[in-house]
Amino acid sequence: MKARVYVMPKAGVLDPQGKAIGHALEGLGFAGVGEVRAGKVIELELAETDAAKAKAAAEEMARRLLANTVIESFRVEVL
Repeated sequence: MKARVYVMPKAGVLDPQGKAIGHALEGLGFAGVGEVRAGKVIELELAETDAAKAKAAAEEMARRLLANTVIESFRVEVL
């Protein structure tokens, strides 16, 4: 079973990568782009066959390793 973990900086946390992307988009002529936030997507292949257990396992992985929960939030999607 596959799971995707989406990790994003929490609101109020400085996001220099997002700022750089926003500035680059403006430089390329894309008008009207507001705030840009950059995160990461991690796709996991899990041996678990039960969707609820797979989600719980991926959430635990995110809490313990994949996301810095002090400055990042995450959500898990089971595919």
